[in-house]
Amino acid sequence: MPGLPLLLLLLLWDVGSHGFPTASSGAQEQDAELVQNYLRKYYHLRTGTNKPSRQRSSSLVTEKLKQMQMFFGLKVTGKADADTLTLMRQPRCGVPDVAPYTLGEKTLRWEHTHLTYRLENYTPDLPRADVDRAIDRAFQLWSNASALTFTRVSEGQADIMISFVWRDHGDNNPFGGPGNILAHAFPPGGGIGGDVHFDEEKRWTKDFRDFNLYHVAAHEVGHSLRLLHDGDIESLMFSNYNYYGDNLLTQRDIDAIQALYGPSKNPIQPRERQVPQACDSKLTFDAITKIRGELYFFKNRFFLRTGPFYKTGELGAIADFWVPLSRGVDAAYEVASRDEVFFKYSKVWAFNAAKMRRGYPKDIYHSLGFPHTVKSIDAAVHEEESGKTYFFVASKYWRYDENTRSMDTGFPKEIAHGFPGIGKKVDAVFQERGFFYFFRGKSTDLILTQSGF
Repeated sequence: MPGLPLLLLLLLWDVGSHGFPTASSGAQEQDAELVQNYLRKYYHLRTGTNKPSRQRSSSLVTEKLKQMQMFFGLKVTGKADADTLTLMRQPRCGVPDVAPYTLGEKTLRWEHTHLTYRLENYTPDLPRADVDRAIDRAFQLWSNASALTFTRVSEGQADIMISFVWRDHGDNNPFGGPGNILAHAFPPGGGIGGDVHFDEEKRWTKDFRDFNLYHVAAHEVGHSLRLLHDGDIESLMFSNYNYYGDNLLTQRDIDAIQALYGPSKNPIQPRERQVPQACDSKLTFDAITKIRGELYFFKNRFFLRTGPFYKTGELGAIADFWVPLSRGVDAAYEVASRDEVFFKYSKVWAFNAAKMRRGYPKDIYHSLGFPHTVKSIDAAVHEEESGKTYFFVASKYWRYDENTRSMDTGFPKEIAHGFPGIGKKVDAVFQERGFFYFFRGKSTDLILTQSGF
C-alpha cells in the first residue's frame, strides 16, 4: 500500500472539482465593484486622472489581481475567480498589503524603545476592565518578543493613541459600517503616527465569537511598530482575520519585530504551526468529506481541498466559508444538494452553500439521538445511494437515516465487526465510487472498504 502522502496526492488529483456556485449575473456588477475597491485600497490600483481605455484598465486590474493572488498564495490567474472573491469578502485589517513604510532611504520605525499608549475611549461591547486587559496584553505580546517596553497612560498625548470610532472619523480612512474592515493603524511617527482605530460598528468580544479584541489589537499594534502584512496565513500579521486563541506569534512574527528593535532578554516560544502540508509524512486529519464535488481535508483551523489544476491541494482557512467553525471540526459529511454537516464536541452545524441553517448549532443528543455518553464524533460519512449516514465514535459506529431523521435500530455496533480490517478507531472517512476511504492516526495505510454495511 502506498504511503499516506502519495495517496493523498493521488486522491487530490483524481477527484473532480466543481466548487461553490458562481455568482449569478445579477451579482456580477457587485463583484466587479468589490474587485475594483479592494485593489484600489490594498494594492494601489490606479487608473489615473484621464479616463483610460477599457483595454488598459483591464490590464491594470489583471496585473493587480495577480499581485494579490501571489501575496495570498492563491492560484495566480489574474481573474476574479471564486476563491479570489471569497478571500476579498473576508474580515480584514484596513492597512494595505503593499505599503512599504519608508521615507526616502530611511525605514520608518520608533527611535526609542520605550513607548507609551493611551485609550481615548471604550467600546460598549465589553466591560472596561476587559478592554484594558485586551489592549495591555496586545502590547505585552510584542514586548515579550523584542527589546520594546510599553507604559499605558491615562491622560495627555501618548506615542500610540487608541480609539473606537465610527465611519468617517477624520483620518481620510473611513470605516464602511458593516463591511469587512475591522481596524487600521498608522506607521510610527508624530501626530497620527502609530495610532490605532477600531471600527465601533463591529462587535468586539473576548472569546471566539465575532471579533476578538485582543487578537485584532495585537495585529494593529504590529503595524504601529512598523510591521507590514505577511502572506503566511498563520502569521499574526496576515491581512485577514484568523483567530487562533491566545498564543499569537509565529517565528516569522518574532523574527520581524526583532529585526527592527532587537531581541527580548527573555525569549518566548513561537506558536506551533497548524497549517497542514500535503506532503507531510506525519500528517493526520480531523475530518474529510466531499462538498459540491470537491474533496476537503480538515486539519486544525484549515483545510486542503482538491482543484482542477493542482495536485497537492489548495490551502484555506475554515473561517473563509464556515465562520462559526473557525476553531476546527471533529467530523463532517455532505448530503448532496441539501446540507454540509459539521461536528465539534457535542454540537452539530448544518450549512447550505456555506450559509448556516436556521436553528443551528444543535446538540447531537436531541437532534440526532445519540446517548449522552457520546461526547464527540470521531468521523462521519454519508452514503447517497442508501440515504444512510455512518457515525464513528471510539470503537463503535451508528447508522442514521437521513430520510426519516432517525437512528437505525440495532446500533451501535463494533467497527471491527461491521468493517473488518479497519481496527478499533477511525479518524476520518469519506466515500468515493462506492468505497469508504478510512484514515487513522499517522499510519501510512489507507483502508478501502465497500460501503453498504
